[in-house]
Amino acid sequence: MSTAMFSLTGKVSLVTGAARGIGRALALALGRAGAAVVLLGREAATLQAARSELEAENCAVTHVVADVGDLAAIAAAVDAAQQWRGRLDLLINNAGIEEPGASLTVCEALWDRVVDTNLKGAFFCAQAAARHMKPGSSIVNVCSLTSAVGVPGAAAYGASKSGLAGLTRTLAAEWASLGIRVNGIGPGYFRTALTESFYGDENWQRAMLAKIPLGRFGRLEDLAGATVFLCSDASAYMTGQILYVDGGYLASI
Repeated sequence: MSTAMFSLTGKVSLVTGAARGIGRALALALGRAGAAVVLLGREAATLQAARSELEAENCAVTHVVADVGDLAAIAAAVDAAQQWRGRLDLLINNAGIEEPGASLTVCEALWDRVVDTNLKGAFFCAQAAARHMKPGSSIVNVCSLTSAVGVPGAAAYGASKSGLAGLTRTLAAEWASLGIRVNGIGPGYFRTALTESFYGDENWQRAMLAKIPLGRFGRLEDLAGATVFLCSDASAYMTGQILYVDGGYLASI
């Protein structure tokens, strides 16, 4: 198999939640694979830092400041991404938040914050992007282990990510006729700013590592290959799938 099948040269990608963590790592992976990258996030300063990192790797990159919870901002940002180079081929729906807590304490405001960002925002980003996309385009939704299993203390987050898995399948079935593929990745346990509060507990770390057959937590670079694969021609006959990058966690429970 030629490695050219994995090349993203000539494609234009939009990555939401791209300023830090998983989004930043995926943006870098796409840029290294040859795609031009539009970074989307809420904070100009952190987006500029991410942009500088990609520029240091000689990637074609620009950025747009927008909140995926604002539907008008989503539409404007996607339009700007498409106008940058006259096309939009790839969308990585990564923007997300997590606010863990006991289900009996979840209030409406917390629920709305999490679900509006993780699910509603992802849908409307996909909808706006699909209006510009041509056959051969690809959308990758960043799902979660909570898309497949229940995790105590993650009612809103788990509901949003389970919904995102369902949305992935629905859009894949509907947009196949448009030539747009929709897949997802499901990261396992990765240490990011979003999850840092868990990793400060050594007992939690030991308990989690005991459940991961590969015996370690994920590194951000572990997500690069699956994402590039789902964006490339190497996965041209795949849609509606979620690739769990979890060190074997789901396979072992």
